[in-house]
Order: sequence, then C-alpha cells, then structure tokens
Amino acid sequence: MAAYSAVAGIGTSVGLVVGGVLADLVSWRAGFFLNVPIGAAMVFAAYRYIGETERRRGRFDLIGALCATLGMTALVFGIVDAAEVGWAAPSTLIAITLGVVLLAGLVANEARAAQPIMPLRLFADRRRTGAYLVRMLYLGAMIGFFFFTSQYLQGVLGFSPLEAGLAFLPMSAINFAVALLVNRVLGRFGATPALIAGVAATLAGMAWLSRADAGSDYLIAVALPMVLIGVGQGLAFAPMTSAGLAGVDTADAGAASGLVNTFHQLGSALGLAILAAVGSAAVPSGARGTAALVDRVSAALAGSAVLLAIALLLVVALVAGWQRRRPAAGADQAALQQQPEYARGGAWRAVADQFLQCCGRRPAE
Repeated sequence: MAAYSAVAGIGTSVGLVVGGVLADLVSWRAGFFLNVPIGAAMVFAAYRYIGETERRRGRFDLIGALCATLGMTALVFGIVDAAEVGWAAPSTLIAITLGVVLLAGLVANEARAAQPIMPLRLFADRRRTGAYLVRMLYLGAMIGFFFFTSQYLQGVLGFSPLEAGLAFLPMSAINFAVALLVNRVLGRFGATPALIAGVAATLAGMAWLSRADAGSDYLIAVALPMVLIGVGQGLAFAPMTSAGLAGVDTADAGAASGLVNTFHQLGSALGLAILAAVGSAAVPSGARGTAALVDRVSAALAGSAVLLAIALLLVVALVAGWQRRRPAAGADQAALQQQPEYARGGAWRAVADQFLQCCGRRPAE
C-alpha cells in the first residue's frame, strides 16, 4: 500500500509535467494520445506477467452493469448540465431523475441477482462502507484540487502549461516522501490516527488554498497549502484502501477491491461535476475575466474543503477502530492478494503499472 501511494505521487508529478510539455510544444490534445502507447504497454505487460485466475462458471450481471453505467452517466450529466442551464431546466431534471431511478434499479437488481457485480453484503460492515464513502468524498475533493488549481495557476497567475505542471511538484514530492514512510507511521500509531491526520491535513491545505486571489503569491497561497495536501494524501491513501478491504472473505475479495476502485472513479466523476456547478453558481452575474475565474476557483476549492470535512466526520463516526475488529485469519491478506496487481509477477509490477496509469491520466490542461 505504501509503494502504491508513493508511486501514485510520482505519476501525478510526471503526468502534470509531461502534459505541460506537450501542451506547450504540441497541443493540449496530445495528452490524450499519450494514453495510446501507455495502454498498449499495459496490455502487453498484463498478458506477459499477470497470472490467470481459476476459471469458474457464472453469469455476467448485465442488468446491474447497465444500471450502474447509465445511472452514473445520467446523474453526472444532470449535475454538469445544471451549471449551464439551471437546476429547474427540463434536461437537468430528466437526467437526474433518470440517474436516481437507474441507481435504485441497480440496488434492487443486486439484491436478487445470483452473481451480482456489487454484492450488497459488502456494505453490511459500517466501517467498510464508511471507507468507501470516505474514498469517494476524498477523491471528489482531490480532482477538484487538480482541475481548479490548474486553472488558477494559468488563468490568474499567468503560468504556462509547463510551469503549471511544475508548480504541483511541492505537493507531489511531499506525497511521495510521506507515502514511503507511512508503514512506520501505521506501525507506531495505527491506521485510524493516520487516516484522521491525513484527511485533516488535506482539509487544512484545501481551506488555505481556497483563500488565494488575484493578488496572491505562489509560495504563500499555493505552494505551502500544497505541502499540507501532499502530507495528507501520503498519510491517507494506504489506510483508506486497507479499510475498504478489511474483514472481507476470500470469495468476495475481488468484488471488494472492485468497489474500492469504483468509489475512487465515482468520487472523481461526481466530485468534479458538483464542484463545477458550485464554482459556476458563485460567479456574480456579468462578471468576466480574471475576477470571475478567481470567484469560481475559490468557491470550488471551498467546496472541496467541505467534502473533506464530511469525509473527516465519516472517518471518526464510521471507520475509526476498524483495525481492532480482526477478521478471520488471513482474510485481509487474501483480499489484497486477490487484486490483479498481486497476481503472479510480484507487487513491483503493480507499482510500475500504477506509475504508467497515473502518467497517462494527469495531463495538464
């Protein structure tokens, strides 16, 4: 988990810098094409190094997959559309209603499906459910951090795309360093204190960053808050991931790790949609240019801080103490080993895979 978190920090840094170089020298569109060779390399690596799992007879939960995909798409579209046409617009209301109905259908289907893609029994443990929700909120806040801080650096402080990518290095470097030490922190203080401290540090940094305006200095208003955010992310990710897998039976290990990743992606998609709507709503009517951008960024980052505050409350109320409830012997380790990155080939290949994945998904605008 520590290696996973550390390399994610490296990938973030490299992705932002490489994206900035491509945007400066080629086009912002080049960042999307960068995923093609990376994807090809990952396909080859998966074929070459990842061991095949035992084949089992089963049926694909097509209804569940469709309800989940279409429901989330409709919900995200409705929230994004609301920022443009308003919450009372027919297109917004239809999309959000459709999304809610489809997601309700997902829950109903999973309750009776023979082999559900999202076994509802995984939500029976409040601590594990809390970990999923915390991850969703945390990632929603972080995607807002990257998106809106990039806009602030380029649109307000006048940084080039490359300079904006380099400007994130304080956060990424600290994140990497802390993640390398997180095993010692967990061993000495435990998972819950580390998770609480990580989310709290991220919250403090985000609240500080949301105060930046047109006259702010990069070092004081951006770099120092980024250091706090980097410390928080380095501390939070490993215990957050472990809590999402705690106490899972071996048979459900794959589904549990899938839920961790699902709430990761769900938080990113919903978080950005919500924060974009918050930012747009905060701009006074008729405001244009730098002033409008400052208002939008400040409101969105304040919204990120609110998401983190809710996440912190959930950690204290639901997740705290999860490591004291010991599952059946070896269950947590089995859950980890069931993840694709722990298959034949070793954890170091998972680290390389995460590095490539992050490089391709963090291009600067």
